[in-house]
Amino acid sequence: MIDNKGTIGHLSALLTILIWGTTFISTKILLEDFTPIEILFYRFTMGLLALFLIYPHVFKVKDRKSELLFAGAGLCGVTLYYLLENIALTFTMASNVGVICSLSPFFTAIFASIFLKEEPLRANFFIGFIVAMAGITLISFNGASNFQINPLGDLLAVGATIVWAVYSVIMKKISSFGFNTIQITRRVFFYGVLFMIPALFLSDFSFELSRFANPVQIFNILFLGLGASALCFVTWNYAVKIVGAVKTSVYIYMVPVVTVITSMIVLHEPMTGMAALGTVLTLAGLFLSENNVRIKNKRYELKRSANNSFSK
Repeated sequence: MIDNKGTIGHLSALLTILIWGTTFISTKILLEDFTPIEILFYRFTMGLLALFLIYPHVFKVKDRKSELLFAGAGLCGVTLYYLLENIALTFTMASNVGVICSLSPFFTAIFASIFLKEEPLRANFFIGFIVAMAGITLISFNGASNFQINPLGDLLAVGATIVWAVYSVIMKKISSFGFNTIQITRRVFFYGVLFMIPALFLSDFSFELSRFANPVQIFNILFLGLGASALCFVTWNYAVKIVGAVKTSVYIYMVPVVTVITSMIVLHEPMTGMAALGTVLTLAGLFLSENNVRIKNKRYELKRSANNSFSK
């Protein structure tokens, strides 16, 4: 029997990654006129407003513990993750950040195993992780003449990876409450923007609206705000709800692959042999990690079915 809900969950994760993998280009273009914190504030404020317009129903959370989970998700998944990632880029190579942030499925699996008790770590997950990281490394350092290690920048990137893993686990917990996915994402965005405000006063933030007169900049900020933020966080959170934090996070392995392909199409960058091999390895690692979880779930369901039949 086909699990339509599970299929939609995986397709939601795939759609999210296809869009997130192209955000590098939009962000790179916007950085010509905007600072990193300005891009984050505008895109998530725009995303928050869009979600209010799409689903304006009042959302009340009576339980204080649940409200704290929403605040934690906004702090980790929006404010801290993107701030740490962007600050890391000012201290270390972009390729370093790309590889390190692709470690999030590994940390997500560890945290989910510890706190959720429902997604145990299996050998194939680690094999797939190693294969995927080998591919991601080949893609990220393709054409680089040297490898540089910057302790501060690399540690900030590790921090970004860890807080995203925490966000994924928190979202899995929140999804069990049965709330509407758009309302959940809206509340997370609210706290994300709220926690972002103090950083605005510590940076060179400006409300200079003349920068939006450029059609290219308008298109890219709309893409980040409505597509990469409003749409993608809804689809990602839905995927986490349906297929789990670990299985969803594995799709992050595909981000460098999408970025390479998009760069070829938009920026006309060549596909080298190293990048091609890295793409194949990354996809193979994704398949190994995902295939293991599906096989394990099927075995569990068959075993449970057999036990139920025996008890009858």
